[in-house]
Order: sequence, then C-alpha cells, then structure tokens
Amino acid sequence: MAPVGDADRTVAMPRLEDILRHPEDLDKINGLKAEYTRKKAAVDAQLREGLRDQLASVQRSLGALTEGQRQVSKTRDELQGIDRLCAESQNSVDDFSRIDYLAKIQRNFEATLTMKKGLENFSTDLAEIEELLREDDEELEDQPNLLRVHMRISRLRDFRDEAMDQVRRAQDPSNEATLEEYFQGLDSVIDWFDDHLGTLCMNLIPLVQSDNPGMVVRLAIVVMNEEKNDETVRALQEAQKDHQDLAGRFKSMNVGPKTVRGYKEKFIQAIEFYAQNQFEETKEEFFGDPEGLDKSFRWFFNDLFVVQQGMQSLIPKKWKIFKTYTDIYHRMMHDFVIGLVDDPELPADNLLAILHWRERYYKKMKKLGWKPSDLEFDILDNREPDLIRRWQNVIINAVEEWMDRIMETDRKALTGRIPDSLETTSEGYFRTRTLADMWRMLHEQITASSSSSRPDLLEGIMDAMFRVLKTRQTAWQTLIEEECAKYKAPGGDQLDGLQLLQDWLVAVANDQIACIDDNEETGQFGHLTRFRRDIEQYVDPNYMTSRAVPELDSLRDGYVDLSTYCLSQFVDVIFSVDLRAAISELFSQKWYGDFAVKRITSTFDDYMADYSPVLHPSLSDILVEELADELLVRYLSSVRNRGVKFRRHSDPYTDKFKDDVLTVFGFFEKYPDSFAPIKQKWRLVDWLVRLLEAEKGPPVVTIYEDFKTEYWDLQLSWVETVLRTRDDFERSMVTAVKAKAAELSVERGTETLMSRIR
Repeated sequence: MAPVGDADRTVAMPRLEDILRHPEDLDKINGLKAEYTRKKAAVDAQLREGLRDQLASVQRSLGALTEGQRQVSKTRDELQGIDRLCAESQNSVDDFSRIDYLAKIQRNFEATLTMKKGLENFSTDLAEIEELLREDDEELEDQPNLLRVHMRISRLRDFRDEAMDQVRRAQDPSNEATLEEYFQGLDSVIDWFDDHLGTLCMNLIPLVQSDNPGMVVRLAIVVMNEEKNDETVRALQEAQKDHQDLAGRFKSMNVGPKTVRGYKEKFIQAIEFYAQNQFEETKEEFFGDPEGLDKSFRWFFNDLFVVQQGMQSLIPKKWKIFKTYTDIYHRMMHDFVIGLVDDPELPADNLLAILHWRERYYKKMKKLGWKPSDLEFDILDNREPDLIRRWQNVIINAVEEWMDRIMETDRKALTGRIPDSLETTSEGYFRTRTLADMWRMLHEQITASSSSSRPDLLEGIMDAMFRVLKTRQTAWQTLIEEECAKYKAPGGDQLDGLQLLQDWLVAVANDQIACIDDNEETGQFGHLTRFRRDIEQYVDPNYMTSRAVPELDSLRDGYVDLSTYCLSQFVDVIFSVDLRAAISELFSQKWYGDFAVKRITSTFDDYMADYSPVLHPSLSDILVEELADELLVRYLSSVRNRGVKFRRHSDPYTDKFKDDVLTVFGFFEKYPDSFAPIKQKWRLVDWLVRLLEAEKGPPVVTIYEDFKTEYWDLQLSWVETVLRTRDDFERSMVTAVKAKAAELSVERGTETLMSRIR
C-alpha cells in the first residue's frame, strides 16, 4: 500500500487551529471525532491489506527457494547415480578393460588415418583456397567465394590446431618445429582472407547504400560463425581451468577450434575505424569553417539512418546492430567534442559552434529514435555552463587586453609627453588617437558575441564591457591626478611638458563629451548611444531594463564627471604654475599697489584664446566656471597668506576688494551664459569685507550667524583666520563666534564653494 503523503494528510485532516477558531466551533468536536475515527479505520484497513500482500509475496518467494533447493538436490543425486552406474558397469562386463583398450586402439588408428590424410591434402587444399581468393580479388565488392573460403580455411585452421595440440601433448619439440614449418603457408592465406573480410567490414555502410544485401549477409554469417567458435573456445578454456580432469575425459571437449580468433571484435573495430576516418576529415573542415558543423557531420546521421533502415534486417538480431552503431558513434562523438574543447588553443568561434552543436545533435538523434536518456553520456559531459563561461572569458579577455593595451598606449604618450600623440577632429577639437579604436573594438566584439544567438552569453560579456569602461574612467582620473600632482608640488613650475599635459587634459575632456554628445536634429550620436543601440538589439529586454540601462546611465554620468575633472585639473595646474606668485601676494602690503588680479585675468584671457578653438563648445562654459570658482576659492583662501593684516583705519582694503571684483567681472562678463551664476558666487567677497568691517563684540557674531545661515557649509576655521587678520583682533571675538557656532543649528543643503574654503 502506498504511504499517505503529507499533502494527502493536509487535505484529509485540516489543522485543528484552522477549524476551532471561535467558541461556537466547540460544537463541531463530536463530528470531527467521528470523522477522524472513520478515516483512521480506513487507513488501518489499507495497512492490513498491504501487510497481507507483503506476507503472501514473502511466502511465495520462500516456496520458490525451497523448490530450487529440492531441484538442486535431485540433480546432484542423479549425477551421483550415473557415476555409480558407470563404475558398476565396468565390473559387470567381462573383459571390460580389454574391450576398452581395443576401442582406444581403434579410435587412435582412425585419428591417425584422418591426420595422415589431412597432412597429405593440406598443400592441395591450401592451393585451392588461394585460387578462390585470387578470384575474389577481381570482385572485392561482391566476393562470391567468401563463404567457401571461410569454411575451408576454418577446417584447415582446426586441423592445424588439433595437430599442434597433439604434438604439444606428446612433448616432442622436433616434430612441433616440423609441423610449424609445414603449416607456415596457412598464415599468409589467413591474412589474405582477413584483408578481404576487413575490406568488407570497412565498407559495410556503402554496401548497404549500394543495395548489395547479399554481401552483407555473407559477411554477417562469417562473423557469426566465428563468434560461436570463440564462445565455444572460451567455454572450453573455462571448463579446463576449473575442471581439468573432467574435461580430459570427454572427446567432444577436445575437438574443434583451440584459439579465440576475435572476428566479432575486429568487426566492431572496423566500425570505429570507418567512422574515425570521417571524424578526422570533419575535424579539418571544422577548423576551416566552424559554422559548417551541421554539413560536416551529415555523414554521421546518414550512417545511423542507413543502419536503422537497411542493415538491421541483414544482421543477427542478437547483435542489436543499430544500438551497437549508435553507442560507438555516440562515444566517438563525445571523444571528438571533448578533445576539441579540452584544447586550450581552440578558437572562440569553434567553441561557440560546439555549444550550438550540442542542441542540434540531440534533436537529430531524437529523429532517429534516441532520447538523451537512451545514450550513455552527454557529449559535453554536462560541462555546458563551464564552456559558456570559457567562451565568455575568451571575449572578455580580448576586451580587457585591448583596453589594457589602449590605456598603456595613452599612459606612455602622456607620461612621456610624446609629441604628436594627439589628433585634431575635423571641427578642430583635440582628441586622443585611441578613442575611436576603443569603441570600434567594442562594436566588433558585440557583433562577434551576437553570433552566439544566446542572450545569456551576451549579457555576461556586456557586464564585462561595462566594467572595463568604468575601469578606464577610473584609470584616466588616477593617471591625470598623478601627472598634475607633479606640477602642483613645490618646484612644479620648473618642470617641462606643461603645455602638452594641458593639451592632453583638453583632449581627454573632449573624448568624454564625444562619448555622450547626441544631436537629434542632425542625427549625430555619441559613442555611448551607438553602443547602447548595438547591444539592445541582441540582449533580453528585461536585462536591458534592469541592468544595462542603469549601467549606461552610470557611464554617462562618469563621462560628465571625468570631463569636468579634467578641466578642474587644467585650472588647478594654471593656478599652481602660472599664478602661484600672484596668488601668494594677495592681501599682503604689496597687494595694495599691485594689480595681481589683473595679471590673473590676463592669464585667463591667454588660455581661453589658446584653448577655446580646440575645446568642445559644450565645455567652454564649464571651463569658465571652473576658472571663476577656483579663483574665488584661492582668493578667499589667501587670508592665510604670510603677513596678511588688515588695518581697519589706515589700509584701503575695501576699495581694493571692490577693484578686484570689478576686474574679475570685467573678464567674465565676456561669457554671458556663465556670468550670472559667477556674479552670484562672488558675493562671498562681500561677506569677507563684512567680517573685516564689523565692530568687535555682538556685531561680529551677528555677521557670522547671518553668513552661516546663508552658507551652511561655512568653515569655522576660515572665519577664525579672517578675524585674526584684523589689526584689532582679540581672542574674545573667536570665543564668541565659537559659542554661537555651538548653539547654531542650520539646515544642510547643496554644497557651496564655502565647503572648499577652510
């Protein structure tokens, strides 16, 4: 009886807590008890019935075992009776020993005559066989004498084996050597016959295809007879090994073939050899044309179809010839495919073709009537996931190697300040030479990957491409930071190659815009948009929505950030090299009689004149804002310059601040698209003046509070520095400001420039 499953119990017997939820449900208890009692009785009845069936089965098995033991005992008793009758008969017959002796003499005499006749006719018989073989040489595709030759060779072989066996038992080495020499000609005839037979075995499929069933049947008869002889020899060898004395008493066990000839095994080997030759040809074609695997293996399924339709009726059924051929061909297909995929030098296209081949192979085998479960093993050893990853890695490694080489080329060109390492676009913008090559390589790899016709394969490769593109962004930022740091350090203004570095910063910034510069009106799109269109036609829509689009958006943001970073470093280098001296003079006594800010804006003018034509137009405003922001940060931070001291009643610093701001505005108003936000940011100078002008005590604290309220990220350390530059500075001013800062709570918002001024 089948056990009652958990699901059945759940349906048949609901949980009590699901039934008895309310007080009035207590009235159901008696009914439930009766229901459970009824179901328990039904289950008990089923268990009893199952137990009776099991007991009956055990009793039948015990009865069969008892009957078997009885039959064995009966057979043993009968054999003992036969042996006893044989012994008694010898005693009951007068002169039995003499009769037995005379019978042996007669048998030996007859055997001697037979042996003599065989030796006398051996050469003649051998010559006749050779003549028959020569006739068959003229008709190898038909071989009319095949069965006669086989029969006569078999007789001669049996005769030779018997003769040699008798000589060996007589332990007469001289006669043994003589007989071996006498029978020597038989070996060459056997080899000749085996060549004929081997030719037929190697052409078994073509024989069926050419509608020559008679030849196939004769071949099967020969192999079948040899198979029977081999079975007899093996049985005799086993009997002689286990019962040497008994085997020697029976003449029938000592007459006939003495050696295993293995024609059935050779027949099977011929099937393998025939297929192996075609596998080798297919392998050569496969390396030349991976996509033509279906065509190259057409012979494989044609052969199996021929066996299925035309050979099974010609071959002994017990051979199960279709199953034999299928098992051999399937194993060889497995070895062929595994041998290829284990080759570390196998090209990616060939590996992909093998992955596609597996599915098509099993579809074709199904048409021949074989399910995957009928076949002994998977042709890929169930390694498909590993091979998919391996194929992906081939593409991924190629992409990574390309990216590494491109980055290394750019690194050497930048760090070595190699002249002419940049190029100019048709619009006149600076551009790195490797950008177009990088995106072309990615496009080619996507196209190559799409040939897999498998979105899952392509998705893994897309993930890797997103990763290497982000890595390239990071690598650029790191490299630029390292190169620019050389000029920002003390003594950096003495280094050569500054202009080429600045050219590179502009080129890299332009590259990033080229990646994302889309123009719907002209139909010109950036590299990233074209990259997106490349992949979305191949990958699954779910992958595109859930993973690709966020990655593409992240890359787009990264290009914007990197472009801005290049320009900010460009500006940093200008201030570190060209404007270092001018910035260091701000707010000092020399500042009042000098025009440091004017020199700064003149430097800006020169740079904008030099680089505006080679900078992408969309970056011009960003560069202007970076110049304005960096100047403002450096300007306000100059309160930390050595010797800064504002004399409130004698120095005209207020007028100087105004003159500086007007000079700055005079430069930046040439860029109207950026001037408004720049003008708004430079209001910070007014806060600096107010901190310097405020009277000591509460007015300073009030100015700080208002300043902090408007600019939440105002740094207290900078305020303290400003206050210390006043000629009337007292420590109580800082103490009061710190006390107000401790109790002041302002709402955090978007970062302002004050976060950069410490």
